[in-house]
Parts: sequence; structure tokens; C-alpha cells
Amino acid sequence: MNGLKRIAGAVSGNKGRWITLVVWIVIVGLANVLLPSSSDHKNDAAANLESSAPSVQADALNDHNGIPAIIAWHRIAGLTDEDIAQIQALSQKLADDPLPHQTELPPLHQMPLPAVKAMLSEDGTTMLQTVVFDKEASSDELKISLEQLQADAETIFTTKPFDTALDEEGLVGRITGPAGIGVDATSLFKGADVSLLIATTLLVLIILLLIYRSPILALIPLVAVGFAYGLTGPILGWMADEGWITYDSQGLSIMTVLLFGAGTDYCLFLIARFRSVLTTESNKRQALLKALSDSGGAITMSGLTVVMSLLALLLAQYGAIHRFAVPFSLSILIMMIASVTLVPALLAILGRVSFFPFVPRTPEMLAERAARKNKPLPAAKTKPSFGIRLGEAIVKRPKTIALSTLVVLGITAAFSAQIKFTYDTLSTFPEDMPSREGFTLIGEHFSEGSLAKVQVLVKTGGQDVPLGQKLGELANISNVSEPVANTRDAGIVSYNVELAMNPYSIEALDMIPVIRSAAEQSLTDAGIADAKDNVWIAGATAEQYDTRQVTGDDAYKIIPVIIGMIALLLLIYLRSFVAMLYLMGTVLLSYFSALGIGWLVLHHLFGADAIQGLIPLYAFVFLVALGEDYNIFMVSSIWKKSKTMPLNRAVVEGVAQTGGVITSAGLILAGTFAVLATLPIQVLVQFGTVTAIGVLLDTFIVRSFLVPALTVWIGKWVFWPSKPEAASAAKEDERPLTS
Repeated sequence: MNGLKRIAGAVSGNKGRWITLVVWIVIVGLANVLLPSSSDHKNDAAANLESSAPSVQADALNDHNGIPAIIAWHRIAGLTDEDIAQIQALSQKLADDPLPHQTELPPLHQMPLPAVKAMLSEDGTTMLQTVVFDKEASSDELKISLEQLQADAETIFTTKPFDTALDEEGLVGRITGPAGIGVDATSLFKGADVSLLIATTLLVLIILLLIYRSPILALIPLVAVGFAYGLTGPILGWMADEGWITYDSQGLSIMTVLLFGAGTDYCLFLIARFRSVLTTESNKRQALLKALSDSGGAITMSGLTVVMSLLALLLAQYGAIHRFAVPFSLSILIMMIASVTLVPALLAILGRVSFFPFVPRTPEMLAERAARKNKPLPAAKTKPSFGIRLGEAIVKRPKTIALSTLVVLGITAAFSAQIKFTYDTLSTFPEDMPSREGFTLIGEHFSEGSLAKVQVLVKTGGQDVPLGQKLGELANISNVSEPVANTRDAGIVSYNVELAMNPYSIEALDMIPVIRSAAEQSLTDAGIADAKDNVWIAGATAEQYDTRQVTGDDAYKIIPVIIGMIALLLLIYLRSFVAMLYLMGTVLLSYFSALGIGWLVLHHLFGADAIQGLIPLYAFVFLVALGEDYNIFMVSSIWKKSKTMPLNRAVVEGVAQTGGVITSAGLILAGTFAVLATLPIQVLVQFGTVTAIGVLLDTFIVRSFLVPALTVWIGKWVFWPSKPEAASAAKEDERPLTS
């Protein structure tokens, strides 16, 4: 607290406030001039699985040397000889004038017409053409190549097949496969960055204007967030340029939402307290000093809670999760510093003008103003505020309120057990995305499994192993190729296994251990020792299986660490084991409730058959850390007031004092996460929906009813093992009436 007082004194002085503002301007300005931009160093092609993952090891042994793009050609009435001739002409052009980063091209142009026709689907409507690109090519480079491919096609085809809708009569072309999917995924996030920033800024501004009805006040948090955003980006770019960290477009998008939502909350915690103190303190600097002294500890504690929770993501082995840690934690750390330095400086400069036209004044100032204008003094409010009435209602019936909210949260949390998960990358795309439409064509006219076959590699040592027959006997497998010798290791043969299902489905993932077991058994039956070390499985399905395993392991590591760190911080801050337990318990219950309600919304209203497997971990990190923010802010107020009044009255006053600001902060935070639901990326839609619901639960149920009710119900034991102050130990049956 002494440190906060010194900071408050330094940034609120006549010179200090201007020095603080200038320092921030100089630092952010120099950072943007001298350091690289974060957008220039994001890596959307970064690997998610480590080299030790089984599918990665298998892929290293595989013969394929590139990233295939699969062009699905389709005509509702059936492909014509003219269509095939044009497709062959495109193949000839690609052979004569290869695309950038093109490495392989099946020679369709050299095949006779009957041989090409044999490649058509059974109904004669669809055909597949493959172009393979360098495996080291980035998504941006692949995008250039695919755009050139479409431009080449327009010089050959009499129509524009890549612009023709699937339900039209003409020739349709859609690029899918790993190259098409990767390019589409990158394009989605690139298009989301700017729109997300604009939408989030406007949303926060509108909510602040509606709640506080002050244009100046609405801009102060946005200015602070802007400074924090302007400093975070260059630092991230510098760290990535030095090779210290890796991040991607998805991380930057979510970081923007987090910074605006949580950052605005921290600003509001201070602003609300400042406005309250200004009604009793005429000196604006003294009011600011008191406001920062009262709220600074909670802001710092809340910020550290979120920063430490986000840093726990460094423990993740899965790349997409690991890459979130530094951008998220750094942005919150910088925002927390801005909240206790830059925001106080801005408030010191503007003073009461910050709240124009609803300027807070002391009773003496109101009387002086009324006399100056020769108007009667406004009548003082006699009715207790809504916050007081709510607090008194909770104090009167704490058990009833606590039990009823626990029942409601428990019932909704039970629905989380019904959630179905998916690791299907394509399911995150809009249905009209080219790569998804191409995949749909393949699934409808060939088989879904043909798009991403499972490669089984076994080291037979030259022995005859009837693995193909054994694999063909397994359920859910539609075709097994003949064994092919590996060019890298003569002792290894590989089989292409086509699944009779969507290769990204949960059922397909469950086939990987079945296939592995069958392969190992075949080697064992053939007398080959160490069968487990001589079987490798590659392909998209195996990769997604490893993703499920790794992310599951990550969750088991990260979740306990986050719970432990937050619990420890609460113990240090509140010095109460009992308070720590029920505060953690309420947030965890709220998290599962958010998952349950989120599933009902996504499944029944948005039509989602399953949600992305990473959503529960993503949501946990944010909801537990951010939910504890609100608990800390309210409980810290109750703790302080309990030193001078009975606990019941402290609860009433604490609910009244923090209710308005937490409600507005919760609306802003939920709103910013809800912005993600407007994007055409299902993983962000699902994450935004679940997180927004969780924030609203924390704001309007957990903070408003459950936590204060439990505090009153538990009584003086909430401080255990610390001893309550004398005022807190007063009669707990005392019931407040008005304020």
C-alpha cells in the first residue's frame, strides 16, 4: 500500500501528472518507431505438435515432400469431355510454367481420355486434381500460388469455375486439401483483425457512453487501452524478431479483446472510486490519492491474478495454447501498469471535468453552486440506493439466496456433461468457404475418407507381413492400398488406409489406436521384435488424435497450476483460508455453469453438433482468472469496511459501493468477448459465446448474490485463520435498514 501511495503522489502532482503522460507518449512513440510491428512477425504456420509427437515422427519418415492442394472439379449434370480437356490443358500449363513453390504435379495432361474418365466419381460429376507445393512454403506464399492457379485457369476455361456456385449448372472448381485449408484459415484471421479492433472499440465506447453519459469519461479508458495496445504490439514484435517467442493471428485477435475488456475494467475500478470520493472531498488530488489507495490494491491483485494464470499457459506442449501465454500476460501486465499510472495522471489533469456533464461535487460545493446561480439547493436523496437495498435483502436471507443460486448454477453446470467435442479444422470455417465446399464435394461424390487418408508405416525387415489384409478386416475402413516401399528406408513399407467416415471426426480419431494395435499385432505375429517401435501412423487423422492427447495432458497440467496460483494469491491478499475456498469454489461452479449454458446456446440456437476440443481450457483460463477479478474487487471492499463496522453492514456497503462498477465492467467485458461471436470463425464464435456467458454469470449471479450471501452466512469464520477486527466481531444479527 505504501508503494501505491507513493505512485499516486508522484502521478497526481502538478508536475507529475504531465511528466507521467509525456513519459507514456515517449515510450509508446519510441517503441513504434524503433521496434518491429507485431503483425510483421506473427507465424500462422507454426507447428502445434512437438517433434516427439507420434504423428510428427511418422510424417518425417513419410515419402511425401510437400503440401498438396486438391482441386475438386464438379458439374451437376456430369463432367463433359470438354471439361476434361480444359482440366488437362490446365495441367499442361502448370507443367510448362510451374506455380511458385510447386514441387509435384500428377501428369493428367499425358493421360488418355479413358484413363482420366476412370478417375471420375461413380456418378460422373466430380474429379480431383492435385498440385503439391513445397512443405516449407508459408500460408502467404501458398495464397499467392493458389491465386495464380485460379488466374491461369481463367485463361483456359470458357467460364469462371472458381466463382460458380455449387448449385449452378456450370463447371465448378474448389481448392481444398491441406494447402487450400491452410490458406483459407489464414485469410479468415487476417480479415478478422481490423474488423475486430474497430468493433471492440466502438462497443466499449457505446457501452461507456450509455452507462456514464460522459464523453470525456468514455474516452479515458480507451486512451489508456490504446497506449497499452500501442506498447504491447512492438514489444511482441521485438521478442518474436529476437526468436524468443512465437505467436499467431488467433492469439493477436483474442489479445485485442482481452486488452479492451479487462483493461477497461481496471480503469473503471479506479474511476468509479474517484467519482465516489469526489462527492465528499473537495480537493481533487486528495480525492485521487484516496481513490487509488482504496482501489489500487485490488487492481494490482486482479492484474497479477490474470497475468500469473495466463503465464501458466507456458506449460502447454500444444503450440496454439503455448503461444497465447506471452501476448496475453504481457498485454494485461502493461494495462495494469497503465491503470495505476497513466489513468490517474489523466484524471489528475482533467479532475472533475472528466465526468462532465454529471460532475460529482461535495455538499458544500453544491450549496455554493446553487447560491451562485440563485437556485434552490437540490433535495438530498432520502431513499436508499439499489445497491443498499440489494445488500440488505441478501443480509436478511443469506441462506435462501445462497442455496437457490447454488441450485441454479449446479443445474446449468450439469449440462456441461452433455458437451460433444470435435477437432475438425474444417468445421470452424463458414459453410461457403472454398476449401470446405471442396471437402463437401469430395465427401458427397467420393468418400470423406479419401480427402485425408491414414498412412500406416511399418518396419518389416523384409519379412512378409499380411498387414493389408488385417487392416482391411477392421470396421470403419473402406479401402487399404497395396504396400509401397519407402524410398528413405528400404525396410519400411507404407499403406494408405481410407476411413469410411469424416477423417476429422471423433470416431475417426478413435480408430488410430485400433489401427496401431492391429499393425503391432501383425508384426508380433510375424515374429518381429519390438513391434511398438516399428509402427508409425501419419496423416491428418493421426495428427488430430495426437492433438487430442496432448491438449488433454495440457489441461491436466495447467488447470491445477492456475487454481493453485490463484488460491495462493488470494491467501496472501485476504489472509483467509475460508474466503479463499469459497471464492475459488464459486468461480469454478460458475465456469462449469457457463460451459453448460454455452453448450445449450451453441447446440440449440447456433446449430453446432460439437464444439472445438480446446474451448474448455481456453474458457477456463479466462473465466477463472477474470471471474476472480470481480470477487477480489468486491471482497476487498467488504474486508476494509469490516474493520470499522459489523460484517453484515460491511457486506451491504461493499455490495453498494462495488455493484455499479462491477456491473458496468462485466457488461463491457462480456460485450467484448461477444464480439468474437460475430466473426466467421467457429472456434472464436464458440469461445466468445462461452466466455461472455461466464462473465455475465460472474457479474449478475456470483458477485451480486452468491458471494455476499455466503459471506454473511459463514459470518465471522470468513476471516479464519485471521481474527476479525473488533467491529467485525460485533453482533452479526444486526440488520441494516437504510444508508
